[in-house]
Amino acid sequence: MQRREWLALAGLACCAFVMNTSEFMPIGLLVDIAADFSLTEAQAGAVVTIYAWAVALLSIPLMVALSRFSPTRLLLGVIALFCAGQVASAVAPTFALLVVGRLLVAAAHAVFWSIVSPVAVRIVDPKHSGAAIATVAVGSSIAMVCGLPIGRIIGLVIGWRMTFICVAAVSAALLVFLAVVLPRMSVGEPFSAKALPSLFKHPPLLGIYLVTALYATGQFTCYSYIEPFLQQVAGFSDGAITLALALYGAAGLIGSAVFSRVYNRARFSFMRAAVLGVAAMMAVLLPLAGSSVATIAVCCAWGACYTAYNVAFQAEVINNAPEGSTMVAMSAYSGIFNVGIGAGTWVGGMTVAGGAIYDVGLVGAAIGAAAGVVCALQLVRAIRREEGRFTV
Repeated sequence: MQRREWLALAGLACCAFVMNTSEFMPIGLLVDIAADFSLTEAQAGAVVTIYAWAVALLSIPLMVALSRFSPTRLLLGVIALFCAGQVASAVAPTFALLVVGRLLVAAAHAVFWSIVSPVAVRIVDPKHSGAAIATVAVGSSIAMVCGLPIGRIIGLVIGWRMTFICVAAVSAALLVFLAVVLPRMSVGEPFSAKALPSLFKHPPLLGIYLVTALYATGQFTCYSYIEPFLQQVAGFSDGAITLALALYGAAGLIGSAVFSRVYNRARFSFMRAAVLGVAAMMAVLLPLAGSSVATIAVCCAWGACYTAYNVAFQAEVINNAPEGSTMVAMSAYSGIFNVGIGAGTWVGGMTVAGGAIYDVGLVGAAIGAAAGVVCALQLVRAIRREEGRFTV
């Protein structure tokens, strides 16, 4: 790739880092946020649920409305809104106003994840499209290596509000950087809302969306409450929890690297392994909770499978979206993923509120296993039929 392409991809990866750090930051700070507003952990977890539902509801409408703008201008505007939402969250005097600040961030998130992968693909030569998607995924993985643990450390040392201030400062710097390095992109044909039903009638996309809804619900039934699980069930100290979260994210780099090397050669096996791998790791989390080494090993494998899923399924959306609808198809994917996040956080919250925090892994695994069944029996077959029909 040319130097300017690498710089632009690096900027997008850094934005993905900041976006994912912000999205999951409340998970690492849940205990402190709950204490500051005199809430239970399950009540404070509502900020994650509301955020996720907002992204789910806003993704498609915002992307349809904004499809008439240049991707470059749209991306820069989204980052500016994201920065403003971080500041609003940091200074919120009440939990309700914290939620309002997070809603601003959710609106930015809804558009960002709809356009970042298609933009990454457009700024490089077509032969580098897989590497472009993987580079953005690396930014997401690094957020789990460094973003969540650093945010947690800042929260423990000087308060959770400073974590949001730091994210705002970094996002402002990225806004300036991307304004310089991003190429100007032409505006495509605006996507008509009338064409939306066709996306959900397209068998491969429908399969991707069904698997994603189940997968994200299972994943976040457990992951949204991983901090209290590690603390109360596995008996981890604050330092050990931070280490486990960091290694979870670090393993995501492995998942991204395996995608780059394996996906094109064993595409469908890779998809099935990524989905079922996450379910398997959640299933063994409780039985192995008595061993800190085994628990950390499970977190590593879990993180690798999670990132592998994300890069593979984003690539499938781009590959299977009808011409001219890639960004809106991605917005539907992002929205449905966040429906799953919200549903999973709610299911996990109900489990925790019922006094059964030790069961969040098993409940998440059951839902994740259902995603694996749909992937194997519906999605893979639908993609093969569609590709066979196209080839003929």
